Amino acid sequence: MVAYWIAHVTVTDEDVYGEYVKRAGKVVQAHGGRFLARGGRHVTKEGTDHARNVVAEFPTFEAAVGCYESPEYAEALTFSGRSSVRHVSIVEGA
Repeated sequence: MVAYWIAHVTVTDEDVYGEYVKRAGKVVQAHGGRFLARGGRHVTKEGTDHARNVVAEFPTFEAAVGCYESPEYAEALTFSGRSSVRHVSIVEGA
C-alpha cells in the first residue's frame, strides 16, 4: 500500500532552503518516492496557512519512513531546519 509525505512549509531563507530541496529530491527518488505536489497553488481552509505545501508518494509506508530516517535525508534536513518552519506527516494510503 502506498504512503505519502505531507509537508506544510513556511520558508524563512530561500537560498538555504533551495539547498534542502536539491538534496531532499535526490533522496526521495532514491527511496522510490515521487512528488505529486511541490509548492503549487493552494488554499488553506482550516488551521495555519503555510506558503509551500508538498506531497510525495512512496511505494510503501516502510519506504516513506525509511527515507525520512535515512542518513542522507538527515543531512538534507540540516538545511531545512535553519531555513523553514515545517509540519511533516507520513500517511499510509487507503
